[in-house]
Order: sequence, then C-alpha cells, then structure tokens
Amino acid sequence: MPCLPYAAGYVPRKSSVKAHKPGGVLVYGIPEFRLPKEIVASEVATLEKMGANIECNAVVGASVTIDELFEEGYDAVYIGVGAGLPRFMNLPGENLIGIYSANEYLTRTNLMKGYLFPKYDTPIAKGKNVVVLGAGNVAMDSARTAMRLGAESVKVVYRRSRDEMPAREEELHHAQEEKIEFVLLTNPTQFFGDENGRVTGMECLKMELGEPDDSGRRRPVPIEGSEYRIDCDLVVVSVGSNANPLLTNATPNMSLNRWGNIVADPLTGKTTKKAVWAGGDIVTGAATVILAMGAGRAAANSMHDYLTMGW
Repeated sequence: MPCLPYAAGYVPRKSSVKAHKPGGVLVYGIPEFRLPKEIVASEVATLEKMGANIECNAVVGASVTIDELFEEGYDAVYIGVGAGLPRFMNLPGENLIGIYSANEYLTRTNLMKGYLFPKYDTPIAKGKNVVVLGAGNVAMDSARTAMRLGAESVKVVYRRSRDEMPAREEELHHAQEEKIEFVLLTNPTQFFGDENGRVTGMECLKMELGEPDDSGRRRPVPIEGSEYRIDCDLVVVSVGSNANPLLTNATPNMSLNRWGNIVADPLTGKTTKKAVWAGGDIVTGAATVILAMGAGRAAANSMHDYLTMGW
C-alpha cells in the first residue's frame, strides 16, 4: 500500500490501495478467526480521522506510476505492497480445477464472507478431503479455514519433520487441536484429475532427512520406490510467494535484488530512488505483519526527517 505523506503543508496524506477496502493482508489474507475485520476497520477509521485520504481500487504501477504521483505534487512515497505473487511447485496436473494458491484461497474466503459459513451463502469452494502443501503460518491459516468451511478431512503435507516446520508453535498447536492431520516427510510429485478436469488426488513420495541445507534445516531426500497416493478434492498450495513485478517494473531508478524485491536500507527503508521508501514483504520477502509494521514505523521517522530537513 503506497503511502504518500504530508509534504511541506500543501499536499494531503494519501494511501492508494488496489482492493475495494483498505487493510491489505490484514483484511484479505488473514482469516476472520485470527483477526476480526472490525478491528482493522477501526484502525483504518482512526487513520482517516488523523487526515489520511485512502483511495481504493488504485493499482499503482498500472493505473498510475510513482513518477506520475511525483508529477501530481507528492514529495515522498512509501511502498508497502507486500509479496503477492503466489509460488507454485510446477508439478504435472497443477492446473486442475480445485487447486488454489493459499493467497487465492484465503482472499476468496474473506471476499465472499466464507468465514460466516454456514450462515452466509457463498460460492467459495468447500472440499471434503482437503490437502494443504506447506507448513508455514499461512498454511496453518488455510488448513484451519478449510476445516471451518466444512471439510471432513484436512491434511497438511510437508516434506520435512515437525521440528523443521516454519509455522509458529502456537499455530501448529491450534491446527492439531482442530484435528488437522500432519503428513510429514512427504513430497507431492503429481496431481490426478477426473474427466471434468477436477482434482481427485495426488501422488506423493516419502522422504528422509539428510544433511542441513543453506536454510540450516536438514535436507529432505527422496526414498526411492516409496510413491503412494492421497485422495483429495481440494488442494491449497502454500509454499511461499514472490514479489509482484507490476509496480517495480514501472518504477525506474529503483534497485531490486535477484528475487525481484526492492533494495532498501534496513534501518530507514530508503530505496535507491530519491524520495521513495519501502518496507515489508516487498523488501524482505514473505515475513510477518509485525515486521512489516516495524519497517513502516522506521520509514515514517526517516520520511519525516527528509520532509523537514531534506535528503
């Protein structure tokens, strides 16, 4: 969410968001049972009372560029668009109906008020036998959402052991409390579908742990001849996300790293483009909301210094 702060007393603060409501991942990504929408709405209302002008349905990088915002009279820009490009596994059959990215699955649930199921009539997909691929916090959100949507069985499939699962221990504990099954040391290799193109299952390969890799976790090694099938009618792929290049491709003179993330000073959030700051997942890659909030606060202090004392 690019935030354009008050500049020298003559331009109002402005926040441009691509969706129809402000809040980003707090509204569209995090499930209602973890963060009620009313809390976010209250925080947004407070910002508006402080003078923030929030413009929705504005895709910065497409409907307007950052350079065009400067031409309109804004003096500073903060980029906090996150890492909203879902990552898939490029497996055979991955384009079958019923296979979603976690980003799409959670966004659909929030947009269509699927979290009110069964009180609210919504067309959100409700699988009976759901598989979630990945073991981070978003994977746990997806698994617990599927259970609330009426799934009879929800399995989290992960290629390492429980000790290596990246989700917070609290999230893992809640998932197991809700009868979500962890299928560990298992890696999918392909998906199967029916004559209508809908997913019906996936082939998996059992793994064992070898030596640590670059992440410090033990590397999963395939066990030859251990293939087996898991039946499922809905799959949520939650194996991470990348930076969406829409905004960055439309912004010259701003350095990116090899993953497409914006290069910014870790203390101030300054980018290589004058008067532009950035923070959150678009800089660090997929991380937490709290880290993004901290980055925004640090950048706000730096932007204040710039607007009052100059670059």
